[in-house]
Amino acid sequence: MNSTPTTPPRPFDVTAVFPQLAPLARTATRLHPRRGTPSPQHSSIGGPLLWPVGEPWPHCEGPHVVDGINLALSPADVRLKRRISTASRGRSLTEQERETLERIIPPRKYPVRVAVAPYEGSIAMLPVAQLYKRDVPDLPTPEGADLLQVLWCPFDHPSMPKTALFWRSAATVTDILTTPPEPPAMQFDDYLPEPCLLRPEQVTEYPDHLEVSKELQEQLGNWRMWQAADVEIDSDYESCPEEFYDSELAGAPGWKVGGWPRWTSTDPGPRLCTACGSDMDALLTIATFESDDDSSWLPHQEPADESLPGFDPYERRQPTAVQIGSGYDQQLYVCPATPEHPHSELMH
Repeated sequence: MNSTPTTPPRPFDVTAVFPQLAPLARTATRLHPRRGTPSPQHSSIGGPLLWPVGEPWPHCEGPHVVDGINLALSPADVRLKRRISTASRGRSLTEQERETLERIIPPRKYPVRVAVAPYEGSIAMLPVAQLYKRDVPDLPTPEGADLLQVLWCPFDHPSMPKTALFWRSAATVTDILTTPPEPPAMQFDDYLPEPCLLRPEQVTEYPDHLEVSKELQEQLGNWRMWQAADVEIDSDYESCPEEFYDSELAGAPGWKVGGWPRWTSTDPGPRLCTACGSDMDALLTIATFESDDDSSWLPHQEPADESLPGFDPYERRQPTAVQIGSGYDQQLYVCPATPEHPHSELMH
């Protein structure tokens, strides 16, 4: 039996050291996805959606490009490949498993072809997340809505999947679409989320050091101020204490709703609503990893039973099997004034 993941307290109260951060505090809901069998009535990652029978399923018109190195597999083949990988962990493949994998991924002939070809036709989008307001306190919803559904096209546009958001009232959906269409192919296996149930937890966050005033940036980067506060911080951070702040005290890693974004591959920039010009808020972080194994954000929870068949030690760190780029996050932003306005997305 698994216990609810709980984020450990921060190493110390950063607002006691830097009081200017106190008014910048925001709450975020860490989703803590864990492999499971969600239903349309559950908040989930990669699970079935509460989708009305009479409403067209969203499709992406492209462009969809397939190169000669990465094989564009169907979702059914990706699921089958994953099942074989899990079932054969710790033993040799059976002859039938080997033949199945060779059908899915034929042996390569070298040199590998690198020509690029478009995939013709529209592509059915894949469910990414379904979030009920009752489960996610930081979920902003338009008036009359209590459910957010996020889907994406499993091809890069140009460097990450293109997402679509749908807000609805769950009570108005009486007849549910049970067999939604699926794309005939996906650019990467990593764009098919494993079905996960959520164990939401609300935490308090602070902005990345690049999103605060110049004066506060200088203070966060001043090692002597950290020393004077008599707080525990590894001396390895002496030349860059702001990195300790960003990684351990500011924003939580992993899948989350709301809060402050974590910046790694890019620096913060203006995020303005294209419809009304409002500053946009972080809506959903689609994360490659939940956290590093040595991170203070790693939640306390009952450990998985490593004696169980199919145990995957990597599942704890990457339960959804999603990977963005080389291990980045995809951040969705929404207009706080009117969530139905077009959203924006960044990879960082």
